[in-house]
Amino acid sequence: MAKFISVQDAIKKKKGKVAIRGWVYRERGSSKFKFIVLRDSTNIIQCVIKKEKVGDKKFAIADKIQVETSMEIQGTIKEDKRAPTGYEIVVDDFTVVGESHEYPIQKDQSIEFLADNRHLWLRSRKMTAVMKIRSTIMQAFREHYLKKEYFEFSPPIFQPTQCEGGSTLFPVKYFDAEVYLSQSGQLYSEAMIFALEKIFLISPTFRAEKSKTSRHLTEFWMAEMEAMWMDLDGLADDIEELLTFIVKKVLKERKEELKILKRDIKPLQKIKPPFPRITYDKALKILKEKCKMKVEWGKDLRTIEEDKLSELYDKPIIITRYPKDIMAFYKPKDPKNPKVALCLDVIAPEKYGEIVGGSQRDLDIEEMKKALKKMGENPKNYEWYLDSRKFGSAMHSGHGMGVERVVSWICGLENIKDSIPFPRTMLRWKP
Repeated sequence: MAKFISVQDAIKKKKGKVAIRGWVYRERGSSKFKFIVLRDSTNIIQCVIKKEKVGDKKFAIADKIQVETSMEIQGTIKEDKRAPTGYEIVVDDFTVVGESHEYPIQKDQSIEFLADNRHLWLRSRKMTAVMKIRSTIMQAFREHYLKKEYFEFSPPIFQPTQCEGGSTLFPVKYFDAEVYLSQSGQLYSEAMIFALEKIFLISPTFRAEKSKTSRHLTEFWMAEMEAMWMDLDGLADDIEELLTFIVKKVLKERKEELKILKRDIKPLQKIKPPFPRITYDKALKILKEKCKMKVEWGKDLRTIEEDKLSELYDKPIIITRYPKDIMAFYKPKDPKNPKVALCLDVIAPEKYGEIVGGSQRDLDIEEMKKALKKMGENPKNYEWYLDSRKFGSAMHSGHGMGVERVVSWICGLENIKDSIPFPRTMLRWKP
């Protein structure tokens, strides 16, 4: 049996006999030649089947081959600058493994059609490139924290309470009780760090936000961390190092994928420390003076304001100390200014919005109870969480990075739906 190698390894070999297998990406032919562009997960390569070489019977089979047919091909590879990737295989023999008839994905089809056929659209060069970059981003996140000797943690998905806001919860019938799909693993991470001190997690997250924008999903992935003994400045330092490392790894390992996506890498090459750090108050001042936008103090920054700020910088912006009253119950007051919280958001450049949110965590049980009551929550439901403040409490901080938002930014995508294999939105829950 022939020893099969990947398309990319065949290209690296440059010459000689090779055996490859994959799927037909493009096909065209005449009465004497059949040109097949074969793809696998590594690359594409042009293969030419000559009637005089394989014989009439075999060529008749080749003549019927359609897009997405799976094949095994054996032949001789040689350089050919006219070919899509600069190399061509002259076929000695081939086998059709799985036939394909009238593959539905064609050029210039509607976004809705591609969404309905997402299971097939994933095979496209664009989606393959995005998924590879997504994988590299998640690997980089893990690598960053493993190097710092963090432990990976797995939080529950069924949770009895909210974390980010009651209005965005997905209720689920749990035998005779009602629970919710996770909005974040944070509360459980905080319980875990009193044992492990430094943890990270990558976990699915669910938000029942009735939003139809190009930046929102109802199911997405959060890459989170939590660390004992870390203050807000230490958290900002860590995020800066993390995002720099992620971008650097993608630029190094995914050059070809970025080319396929036609991503201008010059903006990404600028992502190096230090990042600009401004307070919420300073952000409002900048918006008023440089963007002619007046934002009432106490209001959260909307997409339009975040985009305007991102136009002023070529790196992610770390905005700290938002008004306490609009923050989650676990974000503490700044001792120097009780009107603001010890928290931060990170706004991506190029109008890609918030990609990371984090804070120091409140240690004051009574303050958190007040905040919960203000939100209409019963503090008794959070007794398990508040217990961590009763037994050896200490300063700690954490953040959550929206994986799909980072993927969208780094890939230069127009819509966040293309940053995840099977997007879930208000109007779409299949395939």
